[in-house]
Amino acid sequence: MKALFSIAWRSAWNRRFTLALTVFSIALSTFLLLGVERIRTELRENFASSVSGTDLIVGARTGSTQLLLYSVFRIGAATNNISWKSVQALSAHPGVDWVVPLSLGDSHRGFSVLATTPEYFTHFRYGDRQTLKLREGKPFDALFDAVVGAEVADKLGYHVGQKITLAHGSGELNVAEHADKPFTVVGVLARTGTPVDRTVHIGLAAMEAIHLEWVGGAPMPGVKIPAEQVRKFDLTPKNVTAALVGLKNRAAVFGVQRWISTYTGEPLMAILPGVALDELWSVIGIGENALLLMSALVALVSLAGLVSVVMAGLNERRRELAVLRAVGAGLRHVLALLALEGALVTVLGVLLGVTMAVLGIALLSPWLQAQFGLTLSLSEPTLNEWLLTASLLVAGWLASLLPGIRAYRLSLADGLSPRI
Repeated sequence: MKALFSIAWRSAWNRRFTLALTVFSIALSTFLLLGVERIRTELRENFASSVSGTDLIVGARTGSTQLLLYSVFRIGAATNNISWKSVQALSAHPGVDWVVPLSLGDSHRGFSVLATTPEYFTHFRYGDRQTLKLREGKPFDALFDAVVGAEVADKLGYHVGQKITLAHGSGELNVAEHADKPFTVVGVLARTGTPVDRTVHIGLAAMEAIHLEWVGGAPMPGVKIPAEQVRKFDLTPKNVTAALVGLKNRAAVFGVQRWISTYTGEPLMAILPGVALDELWSVIGIGENALLLMSALVALVSLAGLVSVVMAGLNERRRELAVLRAVGAGLRHVLALLALEGALVTVLGVLLGVTMAVLGIALLSPWLQAQFGLTLSLSEPTLNEWLLTASLLVAGWLASLLPGIRAYRLSLADGLSPRI
């Protein structure tokens, strides 16, 4: 076996430039397969951890996916709001521990504006029940204070003490700027990898203050209320978009959910975040399978390249293989020699690909987090990653058997007879 390994290594070394391309091709396919699998796994974990520690999300009666999208991911808009009276009734329910109201609708340079209460920074959880942390500054306290997410601060270059103005409407195209009522950035949140990073947070009273002269979503002509006079008005919110709810006992979640669905004040609905996230992922998760399929096709092409390189090299090695058989090597030895060469090439390619994947995660993780909010971590390989690596090794070895079978069928005289 040692002699066979030595012959296989020397033979491969003599064709090192050709085989190096095959090794790199297998390494690239390994890198893509493992990279896509890690991104797929982390993406799902990041998605599922966008909100945690919240037992129910309450909003106007609509679809569960739509309620989840606009309340957690700031995508789309609510078909209707819920009244402040309903929020107070929900807070007074004996099974409810805390309620954090959310009010959406405005934006700032393409980023969503979320009006809420200071309890939001205490009760909102993400990931493994992690609390929000401030990178600098403090939570909002005064009327026109604002706390921005990490992506907002990094992309727009904001820091504590900077003045910003909000705009009516969502997205890049804004109906009108609330330029007469500027806000002061008092805090910047640490990065979470969730929609919180792309959100500007203000108080509910502030949301009311900037809309005092607005009726039906439009400003009243000729009416202007200066910022220094808004405190003379009642800034209690009339309605909010949704509410996050935490219960005293999670076992009562279905009872509270049923109470909300039968609430007589107005039509409401309550969803369980985990269930709604699974429903949403079943819709958008098709893309991850497409990515995995593409990387698998790349791996298949690389293995086909391995077969073609070895098959093409058979014509050049006919005499070499015939000489080996003439000095006593059996057909099984020749088959084992070629299979061993293919295994060596595959192992080297897979090891190189694994190294590239580890380095890629280490080097690209900060950039992916900064640009896309996707957190990649260097952790132990998952079961799927072990299975993918083993599949590549086995597939590469099986692919190398095809040229070996071809060489097995070549006659000794065919290899020793010179071709003219």
